[in-house]
Amino acid sequence: MKSKTAAEILGNPDYMAISYGGYRKTTRDVQPTIAELKEDMKTLHAMGVRIVRTYNVHLPQAANLLKAISELKAENAEFEMYVMLGAWIDCLNAWTNKVVNHNVESPRNEEEIAKAVELANQYPEIVKILAVGNEAMVRWATSYYVQPDIILKWVTHLQSLKKEGKLPRDLWITCSDDYASWGGGDTSYHNEDLEALIAAVDYVSMHTYPFHNTHYNPAFWEITQEEAKDKTPRQLIEAAMLRARDFAISQYNDVKKYMTSLGIEKPIHIGETGWATISNGFYGRKGSHAADEYKQAKYYMLMREWAKENGVSCFYFEAFDEPWKEAHNPKGSENHFGLITVDGKAKYALWELVDNGTFNGLTRNGAPITKTFNGNNENIFISVLPPNILEHNLN
Repeated sequence: MKSKTAAEILGNPDYMAISYGGYRKTTRDVQPTIAELKEDMKTLHAMGVRIVRTYNVHLPQAANLLKAISELKAENAEFEMYVMLGAWIDCLNAWTNKVVNHNVESPRNEEEIAKAVELANQYPEIVKILAVGNEAMVRWATSYYVQPDIILKWVTHLQSLKKEGKLPRDLWITCSDDYASWGGGDTSYHNEDLEALIAAVDYVSMHTYPFHNTHYNPAFWEITQEEAKDKTPRQLIEAAMLRARDFAISQYNDVKKYMTSLGIEKPIHIGETGWATISNGFYGRKGSHAADEYKQAKYYMLMREWAKENGVSCFYFEAFDEPWKEAHNPKGSENHFGLITVDGKAKYALWELVDNGTFNGLTRNGAPITKTFNGNNENIFISVLPPNILEHNLN
């Protein structure tokens, strides 16, 4: 099978995209094996996924994933999977006890970029996109964020390598960041370096999370008493999920509007969006009531439909739960964005695929992929609550 280019697969409805981490334990010190990575890739391939996104290259998973995909392709000529390879970018003193400096980059960034280049050249038939940084410019990433000029430096470097023939010419270069970092929100992000960065990337990869905004910006989520009148809880949830989708689309359109205002036209794809299913914090029963499998399923389907209709790739976050994200808090929402649990249970969004035999013969950790809640529809709704109803209507 002839390898396709980024230009051919991004925005192509036949090439579903997803964010992937194969970590099964509460620490990334335990890396997924080649066999485990192959197990996951077979599952995602059966789902129709053809592009997976990774986040860094300094841990073995990235290189091992490419090796696993290469072996699967050698075993089966019909197996097709491409990778958006992420290079992690930090500021000076990130993740240390020292004072961070967001205007100066970590010396380790150079090593990360060099490894990404090495892997892209080693697996040109698989690696189709290089992403410089993940949410590396958004200011709420206080532990590590950098200024746009640092991302621009590395994007320019990679584009130069392409021109010099030191990287495949059809490899696309981007940065995957929050919608605000791409100019779609607070105008304080607008500056010449960001303008130059938008001009330098091959496409914009933006993140949008209505899930988090159910707490941080809940105007679209909460319900007035008048709106709740004569509505069933299910009707209130359905309406809320449509508003969540529209919230994500509005952030996409805000990025597009800013880019157009600069006189630039290029593709914009969604590098991340997702919905967690468990939360003992801001998003659970004592918070916004956002986290559950029913709402995740609704959001997943709505975003997939919109992306397909509009020629947008959506690297849905994420394929599998990753318990290392909030290792100290097992019920923390960051651990539960996956469509499939760590032990291979397909969440409600994928129950139909279980029913139609998509996962027959496939396993995770050697066990067959089955449904959460033992496949009991009634059980799934025990944890489902409509958004909070405001005590007083807002004037």
